[in-house]
Amino acid sequence: MTQKNEIGALILRVTLGILFFIHGLVKFQGGIENTVGWFESINIPGFMAYVVALIELVGGIALIIGFATRLVSSLIALLMVGAIITAKLPVGLLGNGQMAGYELDLAFLAMAIYLAINGSKLLSLNRVLFNQDSNEVKRAA
Repeated sequence: MTQKNEIGALILRVTLGILFFIHGLVKFQGGIENTVGWFESINIPGFMAYVVALIELVGGIALIIGFATRLVSSLIALLMVGAIITAKLPVGLLGNGQMAGYELDLAFLAMAIYLAINGSKLLSLNRVLFNQDSNEVKRAA
């Protein structure tokens, strides 16, 4: 991967990580039971609120530090597909005036798919711990 691609992947990884960390944190700070209730109201088992919030919170941190980027990004892509299908599709791409549409979810999905396919090695914990592709990253930098 070229230096520009690695810098772009780093920007996507850290941005997606920060945004998902905040989403997960808000679910717990706002009272996870509220999220459980909302999940149940749209016919999703309540325990899935905990699963989603943990993936967002822990996955967000993992992306920020560059740990298991491809795995975490794959999980986030699955979350986005689930969110679009179960909650956002009925209100349309741009929403209905009362609820946001799925345009942001599509952007998150695209970012997650890119990272799941390509990874992000620059300034990543994986590179430090496992010396993954260190020669390639050194050439890119």
